Amino acid sequence: MRLLHKEVFYDRFSPLYHETASEKMLSRDFDIKSGEWWYENGYIIGRNPGQFPGMIVSKKDYFGNVMIDFYAKIVSPSTHDINVMWNGSWDDEKNERGVAYVAGVNGWWRNMVGIEKSPDYKLNVGNPLFSAEADKEYHIQAGSVCGHCFVMIDGKEIVEITDPSPIDSEKYGKFGFEAYASMIAIREVSVYRLEWQESKMNYPREF
Repeated sequence: MRLLHKEVFYDRFSPLYHETASEKMLSRDFDIKSGEWWYENGYIIGRNPGQFPGMIVSKKDYFGNVMIDFYAKIVSPSTHDINVMWNGSWDDEKNERGVAYVAGVNGWWRNMVGIEKSPDYKLNVGNPLFSAEADKEYHIQAGSVCGHCFVMIDGKEIVEITDPSPIDSEKYGKFGFEAYASMIAIREVSVYRLEWQESKMNYPREF
């Protein structure tokens, strides 16, 4: 995987976490914070009609540079918002997500793939050129190395952004999924540790 000035690596045979969807997976590995979440026909289903994040959050922490790798779809009649967070936290006093990176597919009210940083949401990037179809499954990969965040869908990079004030990934280690006024289905989830090395980029001579 190549990002701007970075070559990124992960060992797909040694995930920090890997589970296929099941009732056991949902109850053992996640806390349901908001919205409705249940297991059905091979998928974890999230349903939340409200204009707020309906979330499940990992019980364990996965610190460092990580990537969340999962298969998911929007469930019709919903048309938007498959969202995932990493390097995250939950604010128990406010009962809402705290510090975290958040990536979304068909989100931000304008059908974009994007990335934002909570809780102040001053870091935002969105790409309106990819649109997911309802009821079609996608392979989504979202993560970051030292605050350099990216989203890939079916093996193609859709968006990346460099955070000038990266989240402390050794302090914030939760990951989770979110349905924002939407209904989504998640089938398989992995968390990978990311390694990287600097990679100088240049153009080949063309004339």
